[in-house]
Amino acid sequence: MPLAGVEVVVRPETTAATCAFVAGGVALGTVSGLTPGLHANTFALLLAALASTVPGPPRLLGAAMLAAGVVHTFLDVVPALALGVPDPAMAPSALPGHRLVLQGRGREALRLSALGSGLAIALAVPLAVPVTELMRWAYPTIEAHLTVVLTAVVVLLITTEPTARSRLGATLAVAGSGALGILALDYPTGGLVDAGGMLMPLFTGLFGAPILLEALSGDGVPQQADAAVTESRRAVGGVALLGTLSGAVVGFLPGISSAIAATGALVASPRRGPRAFVVATSGVNTSNAVFALFALVALGSPRTGVLVAMQDAGVPLDLPLLLASVAVAAAAGFVLVVVVGDRYLAWVGRRDNAAVSVAVLAFLVVLVALFTGLAGLAAFLGSTVAGLVPARFGARRATLMGVLLVPLALG
Repeated sequence: MPLAGVEVVVRPETTAATCAFVAGGVALGTVSGLTPGLHANTFALLLAALASTVPGPPRLLGAAMLAAGVVHTFLDVVPALALGVPDPAMAPSALPGHRLVLQGRGREALRLSALGSGLAIALAVPLAVPVTELMRWAYPTIEAHLTVVLTAVVVLLITTEPTARSRLGATLAVAGSGALGILALDYPTGGLVDAGGMLMPLFTGLFGAPILLEALSGDGVPQQADAAVTESRRAVGGVALLGTLSGAVVGFLPGISSAIAATGALVASPRRGPRAFVVATSGVNTSNAVFALFALVALGSPRTGVLVAMQDAGVPLDLPLLLASVAVAAAAGFVLVVVVGDRYLAWVGRRDNAAVSVAVLAFLVVLVALFTGLAGLAAFLGSTVAGLVPARFGARRATLMGVLLVPLALG
């Protein structure tokens, strides 16, 4: 039917199929987000391998993959908050979200994360076009000097640590994780399921297992207070905007993680502390899904595992469809964080902390063996040892991103 000179065509069967694929992506993202150690990239790579057997056009498969990735960025905060809660004595070196959990503010942290991610999507979509045009102009220069850029990031990570001890720890963490990246990133895997390379065991060992090991002596999730957000709307909005803009850096530049970008955002922000970090990190993590999509369209270079999988599956870049799937997935993720997160925290809080930590560690070992075989298990063990370094020296865990920064800086 003509509308203001534009003909709008509605095909119920196409709409139904699109909704079904996006709903399937939301379901996959929910499972991956709530499962410790399991990333949306894993499901996306499995879908790419099975693309020829999935009924339906590739563009709908791409919508499902992207929806799964977006929902994952909303929900991965739930196990991150509920699992690996350390002893209160370790609170100063704990993850910012865990500090809030130890204070009984885990439910608030969930809502701060949902707000950070939700606002990031709302801000990233209109900002994506001007940011993409800027990066299209600037990226050739950045790419030509990528070694200098990444070296500067490493130097900033180390020199912005507050004490000499933490700077030593940051140096050791960058060096250790960087050596692991050089040795293991390109090593072939031999898992039973072909769903990616060595990033999974490396990241699980660096960022997952050490937190669980440190939590073995802790008391688990304490009683949580009410869910009221104590930050002002202006503060949350300002940090979310900085997180969104930092997400553009993650989306366009290789080797820069959400934690690194969030740290940089907070350096430029008058708001500090664990609440601001949760909002900023969630904003970076989720806006990255939008900016990385535009980076793929503009530069032809996929920056996330989900986009690599989409490219492998031959998904056409139907931007309106993909952005619509992002919007639907973001709305679903926002609701799921609040609905599922409180129950997840309460359920884990009723369990024995040591038993939960051991069970999750065992589960991670099984996942690593399943997806990457003996080589992955060796990388997992080495990265777990390296992952223990930052907390011992009071350094930021973001320094462990040397696993990518160092190999990329060396070319």
